[in-house]
Amino acid sequence: MSAPDGTDPGRAEALAAAIAAARHRAGPFLAAFEQSRQPMLVTDPRLPDNPIVYANPAFLTLAGYSAEEVVGSNCRFLQGAETDPGAVAAIREGLREERVTRVTLLNYRRDGSRFWNQLLICPIRDEAGRLVNYFASQVDMSHVHEAEAGRTRLADIERRLSEAQRQLSLTLSSAGIAGTWDWDIPEKRLHVDARFAALTGLAPPARPGTVPLSPGPLPSSAFFAGIHPLDRGRVRLAVSGILGGAEVFDKEYRLLGPDGAVRWVHARGRCHFGADGRPARFTGVLVEVTDQKRVEERLRIAQSAGRVGAFEHVPGFATVAASPQFCSLLGLVPARTVAASAVNALVVEGDPPLMAPDQRQEGELPPIETRVRLADTGEVRWLVRRGEAIRDTETSGLRHVGVIYDVTESKRAEVALRELNDTLEARVREAVAERERAEEQLRQSQKMEAVGQLTGGIAHDFNNLLTGIVGSLDLMQTRINEGRTENLTRYAGLAMASAQRAAALTHRLLAFSRRQPLESRPVDANRLVSSMDELMRRTLGERVQLEVVVAGGLWLTLCDPNQLENAILNLAINARDAMPEGGRLTIETANSHLDDAYASREIGVRAGQYVCVSVTDTGTGMPPDVIARAFDPFFTTKPLGQGTGLGLSMIYGFAKQSEGNVKIYSEAGQGTTVKLYLPRYHGEVEALAEVRGEAPRAERGETVLVVEDDPTVRSLVIEVLHELGYRTLEAGDGTAGLRHLQSDAHIDLLVTDVGLPGLNGRQLADQARLVRPALKVLFMTGYAENATFGNGHLGPGMQMITKPFPVEGLATKIRSIIEG
Repeated sequence: MSAPDGTDPGRAEALAAAIAAARHRAGPFLAAFEQSRQPMLVTDPRLPDNPIVYANPAFLTLAGYSAEEVVGSNCRFLQGAETDPGAVAAIREGLREERVTRVTLLNYRRDGSRFWNQLLICPIRDEAGRLVNYFASQVDMSHVHEAEAGRTRLADIERRLSEAQRQLSLTLSSAGIAGTWDWDIPEKRLHVDARFAALTGLAPPARPGTVPLSPGPLPSSAFFAGIHPLDRGRVRLAVSGILGGAEVFDKEYRLLGPDGAVRWVHARGRCHFGADGRPARFTGVLVEVTDQKRVEERLRIAQSAGRVGAFEHVPGFATVAASPQFCSLLGLVPARTVAASAVNALVVEGDPPLMAPDQRQEGELPPIETRVRLADTGEVRWLVRRGEAIRDTETSGLRHVGVIYDVTESKRAEVALRELNDTLEARVREAVAERERAEEQLRQSQKMEAVGQLTGGIAHDFNNLLTGIVGSLDLMQTRINEGRTENLTRYAGLAMASAQRAAALTHRLLAFSRRQPLESRPVDANRLVSSMDELMRRTLGERVQLEVVVAGGLWLTLCDPNQLENAILNLAINARDAMPEGGRLTIETANSHLDDAYASREIGVRAGQYVCVSVTDTGTGMPPDVIARAFDPFFTTKPLGQGTGLGLSMIYGFAKQSEGNVKIYSEAGQGTTVKLYLPRYHGEVEALAEVRGEAPRAERGETVLVVEDDPTVRSLVIEVLHELGYRTLEAGDGTAGLRHLQSDAHIDLLVTDVGLPGLNGRQLADQARLVRPALKVLFMTGYAENATFGNGHLGPGMQMITKPFPVEGLATKIRSIIEG
């Protein structure tokens, strides 16, 4: 690929004139262009096709062409088939609109190799504002595209971009945008343009609509004439350095005008040396930056007032560009740049660093709160960092730009508030604990009152029962000693009646305490309620109208049917007593669903499906204080001697032991409804067992092992078994019983008490079945140690009988187990 090498004579003449004009306008900067390592071009838009009229050696080296091949050609010769049309279109649009254009596109060298060219095009105008040239600088960005993550290359690119911007400033100054100077060192003469003269006060200000004139050659001391006295010393020192061999002069300083106005300028220059190595010329440009400095000063004041420090950091670079307030917040001496490691070293160990290469994509930096130990005082302060990761262009490097600010006082306020909250919470906990202690004392007092009421009621009732039993037995013993047998049967009947009443009383106590042994099985509540119809009507009498309402499709429930019958009967009797003048009693069944809201209000109730049996009367009702105590043992509103106060407590215990609930709804004078909830059972109703008329006897002389720690009970059970024709073995505890079971003795049935000392009855049965897997077991209990033991969780071949039991009941249980 090569540039066009021929032109027509007319065009050649115009091109030569354009080249001469461009070189004339470049004036004293041509040498700087020639020596610059930044590739540069100048084109003339007044000629057809906007040809190149000047290319410096750096560009020729980059593109691989000679000056003869480049000058007169359009820049398109650098483009190829893979050059982005969009980038080319952006260049054309910028040229058409005569504005500064920055674009990155793929170009080709003379040898065909590719390079990514970051192109900056700037229009150059004469004093009248007419477009005369385009200046273009080039930057080879190939290595950025090849290795974007290379930190060293990123640093080099930024340096070259900065150099390009400086070169652009020089070019702009030659077009009248900035002032220029040329210091002839041997002659000690200073040549400046009109802009330089106007900025430094070497020429009077121009009238509106005119251009100031250059004052002509000046003594070299004129360079320092307009510099502010406070800055003049450091500028002289810098100029001495450049004349002594320093590479670049680059300073910002103030100029003091004749009217006392202060302006900021940025001066940049270079020293050129002669063949003998001595300085020959000192050239450069001067640009006014007053507005920029004012903005920076206002920003600095705002940052200082708000204690906000600004920073700019390239991830991976060793330094951070920082504002004075940034350094002040860290206790550092104000500087334009600080070491990133020095900043992070101030962060308290364990806290997130302020400068971290944790963001490799554009967007908001993660806000952080961190503690720092100030470099000057050692005080620990809280700082917040916020910012963004940005790119100037799609191909430029990533920069972290943000601010830090002090939040120590707000943190201290948070700590104070937290401590206050902790103090308040501690006081609340203490108050709650004090209230709980008071409530516990109240509960203990109520418990002792209930225990006193319970023991008093038990003592009263059992004294009455024992009087009947002891009196009857005493009369029997007297008649027997006298040899008289009349009335013995009657006395025995009285003693038996009192004993049965005592058994019923203990049964109710166990029901209230939820310790009674229940024999749960599937129950159809509709069938059970219907079967009680005749009994209920005889019990209620003629004044009470009974109405039974059973629900269609009623679910089954799992409970002890005998206890459910007793509960319904007790509720019916209570309802009858609440209607002394008669009334209506309604017994209803229904399917019910207790939701989470209901369950949360009731202790020990789970949400789910239940069968509900409700008993409603039209009686006197109950006030709230009576409802609150209705389930307490021995609490009754009936006259003395007309009620034990155990009916409702037994119902409550039965419901809770069956994993259900019971609830009273009542108002004084409005009647009462008691709802009994029993959990739904998914299964079938069991067939009723056949009832025998008399106690069955042993058929083949079966052997029964009796294990009972009470000698009286043990001897009575053995005697009953002998009467029924069974052979017996006996043991006084579980260990002795286990020895029989582990022997070779033939044993058809194990009859054991549940509450044995040491090895209890259930443990004994489990041990026995390890050596006798088919052994059948009958448990005797008056107190179920494990509530689930009586809730249908007995194994196959196991049954239970409740003390006290009649001979017929024992015989029937034993026979059913053996035959089963």
